[in-house]
Amino acid sequence: MPKYEKIWLAVGIGSLAVFLIVTGIMAVSMGLNPPNGMGTTIEPEKVETTVPFNRPGLEKIGPNEYRATIISYIFGYNPNTISIPKGATVHFQVTSKDVVHGFLIPGKITNLMLLPGHVVKYTQKFNEHGEFLFLCHEYCGIGHQEMYGRVIVKDKM
Repeated sequence: MPKYEKIWLAVGIGSLAVFLIVTGIMAVSMGLNPPNGMGTTIEPEKVETTVPFNRPGLEKIGPNEYRATIISYIFGYNPNTISIPKGATVHFQVTSKDVVHGFLIPGKITNLMLLPGHVVKYTQKFNEHGEFLFLCHEYCGIGHQEMYGRVIVKDKM
């Protein structure tokens, strides 16, 4: 094998090795893992009659800890407004009953993709008071821009 081919082969293999090592280190240090299966699923047509989505809303489950059960549908969320005290931890469980939607809280790291019938769970702590929008960031039709809701964080409730 010619000298230059050996050099380029070594550079290619070396680059691949560096890429795999860096990717492996980043995955381990940041805790990045593939999802564990599909999680909980329900039939999209039966979302509104299946527990806990038959009673969407906010539920207090502990001291300053809440569970928000939210259904997304064409151009809306049910409920579209939740009020919590400052410092509260909210465990979101969200699903879609019709098409792919998004659930994004700008300024927070909450960014979920909602597939019909797939229950997505995510926990977010709200340490500052104010009003935070949650909105759909997956195009879902002509009224997509009207699909939003609010998390209202109050100093005291």
